[in-house]
Amino acid sequence: MPPFPRLALAAALTLGAAGVAQAATVTSVEIRGLDEPMTINVRTSLSLVDAIGKDLSGRRLGYLLREAENETREALEPFGYYSPTIQVEDTRSGGSARGPGATPAADADAPTNAEAAANAEPSPADSAVATPSEAIARAERANANRPATPDPNDPNAPAPRSNAKVVVVITVDKGEPVRVRRSDVAILGAGSEDRYLKEDLAAFKPDVGEVFNHAIYEAAKTKITRRLAERGYFDADFTSRRVEVTRAERAADVDLVWSSGDRYDMGPITFEQTPKRIIRDSLLDKLVYWEQGSYYHQGKLDRFRESLARLDYFASIDIEPQPENAVNGEVPVKVTLTPAKRSIYTAGLSFGTDSGAGVRMGVERRYVNDRGHKALAQVDWAEKRKTATLQYRIPAFTWLDGWYTFSAQLADEQTDYIDSRRIEIVASRSGQIDRHWNATASVHVLRERWAYAIDDDDDASTPVDYRSATFTYPSLRAEYVNADDRIYPRNAFGATVMLRGGVEGAGSDASFAQAHASARWYRGMGARSRLIARGELGHTFTDALIDMPPSLRFFAGGDRSIRGYAWREVGPRIPGNDGKQYALGAKNVATGSLEFEQYFNDSWGAAVFVDSGSAFDGTPDWRTGVGVGLRWRSPVGPLRVDIARGINDPDSGFQLYLNIGADL
Repeated sequence: MPPFPRLALAAALTLGAAGVAQAATVTSVEIRGLDEPMTINVRTSLSLVDAIGKDLSGRRLGYLLREAENETREALEPFGYYSPTIQVEDTRSGGSARGPGATPAADADAPTNAEAAANAEPSPADSAVATPSEAIARAERANANRPATPDPNDPNAPAPRSNAKVVVVITVDKGEPVRVRRSDVAILGAGSEDRYLKEDLAAFKPDVGEVFNHAIYEAAKTKITRRLAERGYFDADFTSRRVEVTRAERAADVDLVWSSGDRYDMGPITFEQTPKRIIRDSLLDKLVYWEQGSYYHQGKLDRFRESLARLDYFASIDIEPQPENAVNGEVPVKVTLTPAKRSIYTAGLSFGTDSGAGVRMGVERRYVNDRGHKALAQVDWAEKRKTATLQYRIPAFTWLDGWYTFSAQLADEQTDYIDSRRIEIVASRSGQIDRHWNATASVHVLRERWAYAIDDDDDASTPVDYRSATFTYPSLRAEYVNADDRIYPRNAFGATVMLRGGVEGAGSDASFAQAHASARWYRGMGARSRLIARGELGHTFTDALIDMPPSLRFFAGGDRSIRGYAWREVGPRIPGNDGKQYALGAKNVATGSLEFEQYFNDSWGAAVFVDSGSAFDGTPDWRTGVGVGLRWRSPVGPLRVDIARGINDPDSGFQLYLNIGADL
């Protein structure tokens, strides 16, 4: 190596440590002139943002400032802006703003290490006796002996040099966007005549004259690709996939063509239950509503999966179409099922102001036999109110997917205002009409005996005058739900309608007809707020209300009715043994509720609400309650803790409610 370059290298090594001291710290990066999505994309793309808070050498900072322009330009291209004007400035503490490409982090006029080596005056020793090798060795020894950090206790140590604080400002003028000049988007083959694919092609974006937004383009392309697979065009592929962008003309030419191939049909379906078979295949075959050889559609398999899930027999369901094994254009489908735990045990404690302390226990058999029958036994045993329920269900797949259900319930209530016992036997058939509607038709046989506390004269020698009634009646219930999310809906509507009635002399002690409807509406307001409205209406057509047992009357008050009032507090009432007033039940009911929820983060929120309504025979006596609540979004649905107070002379004070579960 020639002597002079080696001397320069030695000097550079000697002064290398000085360059380390000339450091800066980027404290923030501001991006101006862009909307929020563009700003986010630019910020995500900037290496400068990753360097915030770090000590940077002058050269490193200069490199990042130069790269910021290129990174910003590339981050804007997906939005259709290929020719923006970008200005990168850095403002330093104690200094002034500097224009694009201002690289040094300390003094702007300070030379780099290489420049310092070139301009350094050689010492006499260097010029007289030092050889290049000796100069390099001396420089290496000097750097090796230099402390990494000056000793603060050394009075001869140089004063530490603080880092410059740098604020980087990137100002962007997007300029004119690139627009689609020509768009050739087509499907060749059998798919060209498919109605749904034609609709997707007609809706393809961006269209001619529109800004060429990459995200919109990719979404439209992906939608058609998925639609081809969903509708059984498994051999579909691109024959042309090209976009040419001419920056000077701000134009994009799109050339996008698929070859669909032939459409496949539904082939044979096979079931595998592992590790053991719990349900006979002939039962599962009834859920397959399509004919082998009919056209393939992924929606058929999705609906089949939902039907299997509703049975609640299996912990996991894997449905795999196998187009690679297709024979004569028919795609076989393999269904792999893993059984769920056979028995479900439940237990819990309960407390109610009317019922007292209690315990709840239950057991359910998901499958009693390989025919898919289910069984349930449940007991709710409280101090003043007790119920026992037995239920047996048989899957039903004829006409509509659903269940045949047979149940019996015994109930005993001994409270301060009523002594009631009843047994009810129900036989029903439920079915899913479509993805929004479910219906249940049932026949009820009810035997009830009751007496109010006011009827008891406290004379042990005088028997209580119990009233009793028997009612046999049909019932029809329909439920509608249209929701973006059943656990925590933000855009949803749900409604339930119930009709029932009996005829005197035909298994009933009195003639009656009853209609009841309830509705729930949810609307998101902002990212973390929603408005909830709820209401119900009910009416009984009868001239013999006095002959109807309490279980066939309407009540109001409580958590799902009018908060701020105790359970069944609102409506016609009679005094109890404790001097309080208790509801008799009424012919009619009308309630409404309006609630606003505001969440503070992804889990916790609060609510304010107002409820109003009445249960009545003639003229309604409206009652209104107001309150506040705490909300927590649990995995199984919102946990709701409400405290409310009635504003129309309630018998009780503040009411506390606790509820958990899905909204719909």
